[in-house]
Amino acid sequence: MTVFVAFATVEGQTGKIAQFVSDEVRSLGRDVSVLDVDQTASADFNGVQHVVLAASVHERRHPRSFEAFITASKEELKARRTMLLSVSLSAAFPEGMAEAEDYVVEMNMRTDLSPDVTLLVPGAVQKGAYDYYSQQVLKQVVLRDREFDPAKVSGHEFTDWEAIRSGLHAFLNDGS
Repeated sequence: MTVFVAFATVEGQTGKIAQFVSDEVRSLGRDVSVLDVDQTASADFNGVQHVVLAASVHERRHPRSFEAFITASKEELKARRTMLLSVSLSAAFPEGMAEAEDYVVEMNMRTDLSPDVTLLVPGAVQKGAYDYYSQQVLKQVVLRDREFDPAKVSGHEFTDWEAIRSGLHAFLNDGS
């Protein structure tokens, strides 16, 4: 059976995560089909048993293109086991986990889909990806009161690759 990976990325970290997931699926001897929903919104679910949905959170929500894909594919997704990887900087800090969960709850309400499994995945601060305004929002809002100063690093990856690997393995082995 094929594992379908659909993702939307803004700064590239979620694309990197989707590639990691697809490589991991292949290493388990399974077929994988990958779709960047910003490139095309049509999907072929024939032969698909598991779906991994991955998207980053910016300005408190997942990309509209990602939510539109979920809404348009809702019946196909509900017929399969689904896993959501919600990527955000809020998930990088213990005090941000409740906020990261809120992003998922809000998306689930907008799309009328509640994935079988959800992982809150810490994202990354990308070098050179922010204009002055975005840098200030990052520093004063997203990373406020956190023990991390984006001005002191050229980029930083918070993503816990082992947590993604173990969560993916558990998802693929449960009910397959």
